[in-house]
Amino acid sequence: MRVAGRTVVVTGAGDGIGRELVLGLLGRGARVAAISRSAEHLEETAERAGPAADRLSTHVADVADREAVEALPAQVVGTHGQVDGLVNCAGIIQPFVSLVDLDYPQIERVMAVNFWGPVHTTKAFLPHLVARPVAHLVNVSSIGGFLPVPGQTAYGASKAAVRLLTEGLHAELAGTSVAVTVVFPGAVRTGIVENSGVIAPEISGATARRLERSMTSAPRAARIILDAVERDAYRVTVGKDAAVMDLLARLAPERAARLVRSRMKALLS
Repeated sequence: MRVAGRTVVVTGAGDGIGRELVLGLLGRGARVAAISRSAEHLEETAERAGPAADRLSTHVADVADREAVEALPAQVVGTHGQVDGLVNCAGIIQPFVSLVDLDYPQIERVMAVNFWGPVHTTKAFLPHLVARPVAHLVNVSSIGGFLPVPGQTAYGASKAAVRLLTEGLHAELAGTSVAVTVVFPGAVRTGIVENSGVIAPEISGATARRLERSMTSAPRAARIILDAVERDAYRVTVGKDAAVMDLLARLAPERAARLVRSRMKALLS
C-alpha cells in the first residue's frame, strides 16, 4: 500500500520506532493518527512533525484498555474521515529476571500491552480497514518472538503470540483489500527500557560492544518497516542481527538458542 494520501493509525507513537513511523509516514504524504498513553510524549512527536502536523492527530490511550481503544475509531474517522492502515508498535519489556522470579502482575502487564493491545486495536479498526479499497495492517513482533532471550521469557512469549496472531490474520484476510505484515526488529536504539519502568542490567566488555554494534537506529527501523508496507511484504526483519538470527533459527533452532544464551547471559547477572 502506497501511504501517500492514506490515513494510518500508529500505536506507541510517543517515542522510539513508533514516533519515527509517524514522522516517516508524514514525510511520505500520509495522514496519521498517533496513539500513546503519554500525552507529553505525543506533544513531543507533534512538535517534531513541524508543518506536517496539520495532517497529524494525537490520541491518548493505553492499548491495554479495551474500552479506551474501542472509542478510538470514531475519533480517528471524525478527524480524518477514513482509516486505511494500522501499525501496532506499542510494546514494553519485562524486568530482567527469570520467569520464576517474575511476579504475576508483571507478566500480565506485558501480555496486556504486547498481545492484548494489538488484539484490541485490530478488532476495533479492522471493520474500517476491510471497507477500504486498499488497506494495510502491521504488527511489530520481535527477534525475541522466535528466539529465547535470557531474562525476557514472558516478553518473548508475548511477541511470539503477536507473530502467530499476525500470520493468522494474514490467512483470514487473504482475498480482501487488507495486506498484513509482521515485523521482527532486532536491537534498536529506543527508550523501551525506561518506558517499561525497568532497570537495565549493567553490561560492559565484549557483550556491551557487541550490542552497540548490532543496534539499528529508530529512524532506520521505521524506514525499513514503511518500505515493507509499501511493497506489501508478508514479513520483514529489522537490523542485521535480526536477519542473521532469523535464518539461523530456522536452519538450526537449538544452536541459535544456545548462541543467544551464551552471548546474552549477562542480562541475568
